[in-house]
Amino acid sequence: MPSPQQARAQASAITSGRTAPAAEAAPTSRLRELFDGPRLSPGQRRIAQYLIEHITEAAFLSITELADRVGVSQPSVTRFAAAVGFSGYPALRERLQSIALSSLAGGPGEENRANELQAAVDGEIQNLENLRRDFANPDRVIHVGRELSRSTPLTVLGLRISVSLAEYFGYAARRIHPDVRLVTLGGSVAYDALLQAREAGGSWVLAFAMPRHSQETLNAVRVARGAGLKVALVTDLALGPLADEADVAFATGTGSRLVFDSYAAPGVLAAALLQAMTDADPERTQARLEKYEQLSDQHQFFLKD
Repeated sequence: MPSPQQARAQASAITSGRTAPAAEAAPTSRLRELFDGPRLSPGQRRIAQYLIEHITEAAFLSITELADRVGVSQPSVTRFAAAVGFSGYPALRERLQSIALSSLAGGPGEENRANELQAAVDGEIQNLENLRRDFANPDRVIHVGRELSRSTPLTVLGLRISVSLAEYFGYAARRIHPDVRLVTLGGSVAYDALLQAREAGGSWVLAFAMPRHSQETLNAVRVARGAGLKVALVTDLALGPLADEADVAFATGTGSRLVFDSYAAPGVLAAALLQAMTDADPERTQARLEKYEQLSDQHQFFLKD
């Protein structure tokens, strides 16, 4: 049985196919749309998380098998089905099987084979459309940006594949914030940095957690919370242990149609939080940006375009 990444490597091999038809949303995105709306109990969130992570197998389980896999009772599965809008588990399973079979089918036949690069872009466009809808009410972004701006120091955490997003945010945040501390190593190194940040007066951590989600990130978030720091999390799923541990979670889709994920929507979300930070203290922002421009001109940091 190939790993998920091996399967993606085979499925996403680049071809020179014809212009792709409109790409169908990835199974994960379709399940998120199905499960994100209702207010679910912790046990129901566990069921949803299991279905998201094991859709191609879970869609064909009996109610008894699914309950055993998740570690809940059969009535809990029935209540979950009702909570997400179905008459019972059989109706939910029928919908899950439709999603799973469309994923396994691999799309249209060879004669109409999609250009995989275009399909990857289509997937990211859908992620950005979902994010655009989330931004219809920007209050949460504005509030968290204000809190991150006030936290001195501000810790930015990103481990493994999430390092790139954390480094982007940290680089830009240092232009507008006096003390930004970047944590990109897990274990005791992360623990030391988080504890020191709290002792220095910090109040917030911004954590990035892209799939595959690491145990190190979960441990670091728990250490931060235990030390008295609040955690704002940028991730791909609103359900699961990482989101449960965070004070605020921003869930936005990642591109999953190629071998390695792409992060168009998380990148825009990070930029939006930076914008909210600049708006929270415009005088400090202006002063720091002007000082940086003077320094960059003096030392010729950049080419003259």
